[in-house]
Amino acid sequence: MGKRDSEGVPAVKTLAADTPDAPPAAGVCAKTACTLTLEQAIGAKVRLLRRRIGITVSELAAASGLSGGMLSKIENGQISPSLTSLQALSTALCVPVTAFFAGFEEQRGCAYMRAGTGPIIERRGSRLGHQYRLLGHALCGAVGLEPYLITLQDDASPHPGFQHEGTEFIYMLAGEVVYRHGDRSYHLTPGDSLLFDAAAPHGPEQLLVRPMRYLSIIAYAREAAG
Repeated sequence: MGKRDSEGVPAVKTLAADTPDAPPAAGVCAKTACTLTLEQAIGAKVRLLRRRIGITVSELAAASGLSGGMLSKIENGQISPSLTSLQALSTALCVPVTAFFAGFEEQRGCAYMRAGTGPIIERRGSRLGHQYRLLGHALCGAVGLEPYLITLQDDASPHPGFQHEGTEFIYMLAGEVVYRHGDRSYHLTPGDSLLFDAAAPHGPEQLLVRPMRYLSIIAYAREAAG
């Protein structure tokens, strides 16, 4: 997680999201998530506004002083229009320049993951027998979110010294652990949860019943991602 995570930078190892039969990768949702570029959002908005007033590409090109080819490329999201071009289009369409950015700002991301298909991520705890399966990754807007399914098998070792930026929520699914945060320890069994500032040292201090599994959800300010 870049400079925000002393546990190691997540790196997807095996998931190939660009293959025809691969499941959607974490943080990806068809064409409606963060994959829509600013150019595509602006182009879609220009096309929508043009069709709404019932004029052709040629007519809008003439009204705005742009060439038909240039306008076609803008509508298809193939180029990044200059502010001068956007101003000309806003005048021709009788809308403010900010109207062209509304489609991009209003996109809402979605991450879908089939059971058992989340990539195994290498983190600092991996060498201690902690398995991290990423269940999604959202980096839209101001907040980043990373949900993990963490499994500790019989050969896992305790480590209460993890530190990274953000807030973390854990929810016990199986097993039993004494989990440390700062100078306090918590005895967690299935159904128990913990929400804490992840900048303080934290992690499993005593592994009482193994194997154990728990959900770990990390939220952080987007700028913290570096």
